[in-house]
This record gives sequence, structure tokens and C-alpha cells, in this order.
Amino acid sequence: MANFIPIRGLHHFAYRCRDAEETRHFYEDLLGLPLTHIVRADTIPSTGEYCPYVHLFFEMTDGSSVAFFDLGDNTASDPSPNTPRWVNHLALKVDTVEAVHTALARLRGAGLDVIGPVDHDGFVVSIYFFDPNGIRLELTTVTASDQQLHVYRQEARGKLDAWTAEKANRATAPA
Repeated sequence: MANFIPIRGLHHFAYRCRDAEETRHFYEDLLGLPLTHIVRADTIPSTGEYCPYVHLFFEMTDGSSVAFFDLGDNTASDPSPNTPRWVNHLALKVDTVEAVHTALARLRGAGLDVIGPVDHDGFVVSIYFFDPNGIRLELTTVTASDQQLHVYRQEARGKLDAWTAEKANRATAPA
């Protein structure tokens, strides 16, 4: 199979938000991500559908963004009914374990309920919390060595194959 075009990184990941200003306050004032672009339109460029909206972009230091759509109806996205709330989340990378602890103190000081820090078996250390739209966020830093990251990469496909086989065996096993 021919190689696909190079994917260079994340440009943005978009969510629905309940209120643009509430979301701006959280991401810009609390998390320090600057609001860098706004799109205001009444029709969706990709479909032509009529739906007045504002599209907000908050930039991270690597140039990628977290983006939101305010559809003007003060409604947040409903969680997926078949998925636990901890599954769908946005993990944002910070530099050090100390940065995770600094963020933890600031977020708790702002009245947020924060879980962690959690050490994920020497791979990363993370904290977890929700934004005003009910989106679960993770602030995380890699704690594994370069050597360990190389081992993880080498083992990844084999572990996925083992999981796929285990899942298939469970599906066909008598109850």
C-alpha cells in the first residue's frame, strides 16, 4: 500500500460549548490558552446548512488549538449514553510533574473538583477535571524514559493483537 500524505500534527479538536464567554473564561483566564480566532457565520461552509454559530479557537504553545462551537442555544453536548464519562476526554501535555502539581493547586483553588495526580504505571502522571461544558480534561506529563517509550512502541502492536484475540474469545465463549 502506498504511504498516505504526511500528517504533521493536530490543528484543532472541536467540541460544542454551552456558552462562548463561559468557555473563553475557562480556557483563557484559568488555563491560560489565548483566544486566537473567531469564526461567526449563519451557514455551515461544508454543508450549506443554516445554523448560526460562533467557532472559537484557543491556541496551545505548539500551535495546535482546542476549538468550540457555540450554537446560540445555551445547550452543551450530551454525553454518549453508551460510554462512561471517563472514556472521552482531551489530554493536554505539560512539561513536568511539578507543572501537574502547580495546575492541581490552581484548579482546586478555582473551586474545581480534580482527581489526581495519578501515576499511570511510570508512563505518565495526570490530573483529571471537567470544563464548564462537561468535557473531561486531563493534564499530563510523560515520566517514562526514552528507552521505555521505545519499548512501549515496539510492544504496542503485539499487545493490540492479544487484546483483539481476548475480545474475540470472550464474544464466542459460552455464558
